[in-house]
Amino acid sequence: MERRRVFVAGGTGYLGRALVARLLERGHEVRALVRRGSEGKLPRGCEAVAGDPLDDSTLAASVPPSETFVQLVGVPRPSPAKARQFREIDLVAGHASVAAARAAGVRHFVYVSVAQPAPVMKAYQAVRAEVESLLKDSGLRATVLRPWYVLGPGHRWPLVLRPFYYVCERLPRTRETALRLGFVTHEEMTAALVRAVEDPAGNFRVLAVPDIRTSA
Repeated sequence: MERRRVFVAGGTGYLGRALVARLLERGHEVRALVRRGSEGKLPRGCEAVAGDPLDDSTLAASVPPSETFVQLVGVPRPSPAKARQFREIDLVAGHASVAAARAAGVRHFVYVSVAQPAPVMKAYQAVRAEVESLLKDSGLRATVLRPWYVLGPGHRWPLVLRPFYYVCERLPRTRETALRLGFVTHEEMTAALVRAVEDPAGNFRVLAVPDIRTSA
């Protein structure tokens, strides 16, 4: 396995901390963007880089010599009530990250988007789709992951819906939608991110919920 030099934006978040730890365990070199004062939240062995994820001018100089950029910055616990925050944080961070990655000559960009289309969370989907489009047009080799909901510590309430999903995934009329909007576990998501880092896309690759589930 080739050792990767990875830059993670959002390395202290819900997915970021587990991903950074897993990448380090597997022998990769990891640098993570953090706000000043949050350096202690990173696993030992990860290089902390203080900066603003919404400002590509501060990001670009921090990325080298990493050749892989993982973008995990976003509003925590998305909900329909946070539409404005999605545009002010998720969208701006997406633009800044893509611009910084291009300026730094990154070889592969990994982006966590969201399953789409879906009947709810329209504002969130619109922002993530806009960043996907920007990334596709950038010319960067990229892997986009599209989970719907990531089950894990503090994120378990949807478990009550599992019987409903079980039925819908087995009915021809609802199977495709149920699979696209199915749940993935924190472990499955972390494994999929690691796989994306270690097996870069040749061009532009999208991993939907069924693809994410097979990564663990």
